[in-house]
Amino acid sequence: MSSIEIDKYLCDHMLVEICRSMRNLNIAGCREGIVEMVLHILVLVCAALSLIEDGNAGLTSSFIRSEWPSIDIPLDNEVFAVPKGYNAPQQVHITQGDYDGKAVIISWVTADEPGSSEVRYGTSEGRYDFSAKGTHKNYTMYNYKSGYIHECFVDGLEHNTKYYYEIGDGDSARKFWFQTPPKVDPDSPYKFGIIGDLGQTYNSLSTFQHYMKSGGKTVLFVGDLSYADRYQYHDVGVRWDSWGRFVEKSAAYQPWIWCAGNHEIEYFPYMDEVTPFKSFLHRYPTPYQASKSSNPLWYAIRRASAHIIVLSSYSPFVKYTPQWRWLEEEFKRVDRKRTPWLIVLMHVPIYNSNEAHFMEGESMRAAFESWFVKYKVDVIFAGHVHAYERSYRISNIHYNVSSGDAYPIPDKSAPVYITVGDGGNQEGLAGRFRDPQPEYSAFREASYGHSTLEIMNRTHALYHWNRNDEGKKVSTDSLLLHNQYWGTTRRRRNLRKNHLHSVIRNRPRSESL
Repeated sequence: MSSIEIDKYLCDHMLVEICRSMRNLNIAGCREGIVEMVLHILVLVCAALSLIEDGNAGLTSSFIRSEWPSIDIPLDNEVFAVPKGYNAPQQVHITQGDYDGKAVIISWVTADEPGSSEVRYGTSEGRYDFSAKGTHKNYTMYNYKSGYIHECFVDGLEHNTKYYYEIGDGDSARKFWFQTPPKVDPDSPYKFGIIGDLGQTYNSLSTFQHYMKSGGKTVLFVGDLSYADRYQYHDVGVRWDSWGRFVEKSAAYQPWIWCAGNHEIEYFPYMDEVTPFKSFLHRYPTPYQASKSSNPLWYAIRRASAHIIVLSSYSPFVKYTPQWRWLEEEFKRVDRKRTPWLIVLMHVPIYNSNEAHFMEGESMRAAFESWFVKYKVDVIFAGHVHAYERSYRISNIHYNVSSGDAYPIPDKSAPVYITVGDGGNQEGLAGRFRDPQPEYSAFREASYGHSTLEIMNRTHALYHWNRNDEGKKVSTDSLLLHNQYWGTTRRRRNLRKNHLHSVIRNRPRSESL
């Protein structure tokens, strides 16, 4: 982070803490005028902070980690343990099932026979007042035959409610739980985790375990799941199974929002397997129809105060293709008054200063970047590059081959681009950054880790990238994001003025701010 960015972050963070403290104070004995004066001062501080510009000097971290070997964990390791019991459900995972967070899709595998595809669920532990019936299927990959893959759609849920669920039969039944998100509302706080290119190495395990302690409620996964495609023949399917058991400790209890990467394509002519995304599409459903998408690889959801758009880097996206037409319409459906935070997930980064995969996102940038700026996307998360990088708010939308700026320029309407392809897979780190560091690059480091995005309200969100430092989680890069819609000076001023005056005018005498 530049010194200006650090100062801005610290000031913003201090402001947030002051606001939190004000809410916690018992101001019953304070005069109303004093409270109003303090709140006005806070508004002025916010206005002053909004004038601080991002610095233009990026930082390349000098940290060099002594990583564990980038090899997959042996199959007999306990992290891949098959649950006890005949035909016990395994590889359990959930994802959001509808547009607004009142449904989930629960998936699992039974190895021996189909068994039941029913989910029994309720709001009290051990008491299941409701049930939903699902379906099952399987597939083959060369001489591998998958287990029975179950998929059950559970809808009609209440927001902000903990549900307990049970799957499987008899003594082999297994019990889990999940928490639905708050209702779609501009001030619903929520914390997301962001993981990419995870794989199943010891570095992957470190990333996964650190995320599970982060307090994140939903994972935004930016592609490249199991890296099973680095195996051949029967072992491809085996490593999909092991990965499903690997992530179950989180994925069975909270939604993972899936974005497909290149390692999900699995184009194997030597095995006569040429159907792209075959394993991924059989194992990891998405709620694509809820957002009127025609394909499971691109879709959108709304969760709490966020509108999340998932794109497919490896499906046609140029003008007039189904993905292009869908995204054109989806942006029109975004309502920033209800979901102020607009987040896009993709696998291939648009802005990347690493030698690995440099410029691979250029075609998608040419197709979609003008929309990202027009609709003021807050942040775009990508993976693919096995390192971490964050950009400033920049765009390159004025170049038209014959005229205009042929390079990125600062743009307050543009997203922040963040690459988190550092989950820990067996291909290792991408340690060769381009020199000199481009002006659009704010911070970069070749280390394993994960990110979190904590939405606090409609105007502010706290972002952290956490490095896996010798097996410990270390918060290495942080940023306080100002919402691109509500964060504009005029909107923020009107919002604060009306909201704070309303709070002061209508609060009970004994209420704490």
